[in-house]
Amino acid sequence: MGRKLIGRSSSRVLIPLAMIALTGLGVSVASAQTSSQSQSTKSATATSGSGQYYFEFRSRQSWDYGHTFVVFGRVGEPPSKKNVAGLSPKGDDPSMWVMGHYVPVPSDTGWTDGDLEDRYITSRYRVLVSKEQYDRTVAYIRQLQARSTTWSVELYNCNAFVADIAHFMGLQAPSSTWIYPKVFVTNMRKINTGHPEAANELVSENVKEMSNPTRDGRAMINAGLIRPDSAPAGSASPPHVTIGAVRVSNRPASSAGGSPGE
Repeated sequence: MGRKLIGRSSSRVLIPLAMIALTGLGVSVASAQTSSQSQSTKSATATSGSGQYYFEFRSRQSWDYGHTFVVFGRVGEPPSKKNVAGLSPKGDDPSMWVMGHYVPVPSDTGWTDGDLEDRYITSRYRVLVSKEQYDRTVAYIRQLQARSTTWSVELYNCNAFVADIAHFMGLQAPSSTWIYPKVFVTNMRKINTGHPEAANELVSENVKEMSNPTRDGRAMINAGLIRPDSAPAGSASPPHVTIGAVRVSNRPASSAGGSPGE
């Protein structure tokens, strides 16, 4: 049975809280897996528009901040990897993610591991469109993917990538891309579905998310929901689960494969 990862690598890096409070946070980073019991976060959803085709803006959990992306297709048909678009550091090398906090690095613009698994989704907003609108927006997404060759926490992250798609569709997007993906998608959903006051709640909601114990893999360890040297909390039959450099298993800590700060 293969490992299921949430996002791209970077599990060996600890980012200062000041950076977490101020920077892009809309990044697809770090291998992170937990049991389905620990990752059972349910996301509120809302649908607007009409038509037989859709674009669904999503956020999901990862080891560090999370990831923002869009899934699209025909209503009633399961999406495939080719129908996922998002911006993330290229490949699985953790150094690419680290460098992206200082300078732009090469990017990937498609599917990343965990994007199509509902148990990792933290927020979503679906917009229904006609076939004509769908074709026009997909063409724009392909153009955006072709020209989005770099990823940067500060200059152009996954929130900014998704915001460009939303603006093309005539939707409003949060005023800042330097927020957690969950907050970004939740705020987008609210301001486009009759809750304009949500625009003034962006900062407070982002600060609130910082203390969320299920925000990401590292937060869950700190909250005791995952134990790096034992089973996930509440698990009677502990599975072998990998969270970046940390292997959660029923073996002694000395053989569990390292510590979060490595």
